[in-house]
Amino acid sequence: MKIALIAHDKKKEALITFVEEFLDTFKLHDLFATGTTGKRLMEETGLDVHRFKSGPLGGDQEIGSMVANGSIDVIIFFRDPLTAQPHEPDVSALLRLSDVYDVPLATNEGTASAIIHYINHIDRE
Repeated sequence: MKIALIAHDKKKEALITFVEEFLDTFKLHDLFATGTTGKRLMEETGLDVHRFKSGPLGGDQEIGSMVANGSIDVIIFFRDPLTAQPHEPDVSALLRLSDVYDVPLATNEGTASAIIHYINHIDRE
């Protein structure tokens, strides 16, 4: 599967911890991430991650383009709902595209865990 990983600044640590928890799963899939998130994931987990620009510089839109072209299977986007984001229109567009193209999108750890457990179930079949 092709999995996009995104995290707002205050959620990057939580995403890294989450990926470390399910490292064996993430190793089996193609990973894509926005700039700093991807860099940190590679440095801290050793995973190979295709990096796009940072979110505010167009990274969310680059991932949105992949969604629109059928090239992303899952998005895990740990959002910070309590901090205003300068690129909120891009975030909203990505969320809308995930709905339009029926791409599973997790915006918190609980939903992301459910998706990973489902992926693990599929991988075992």
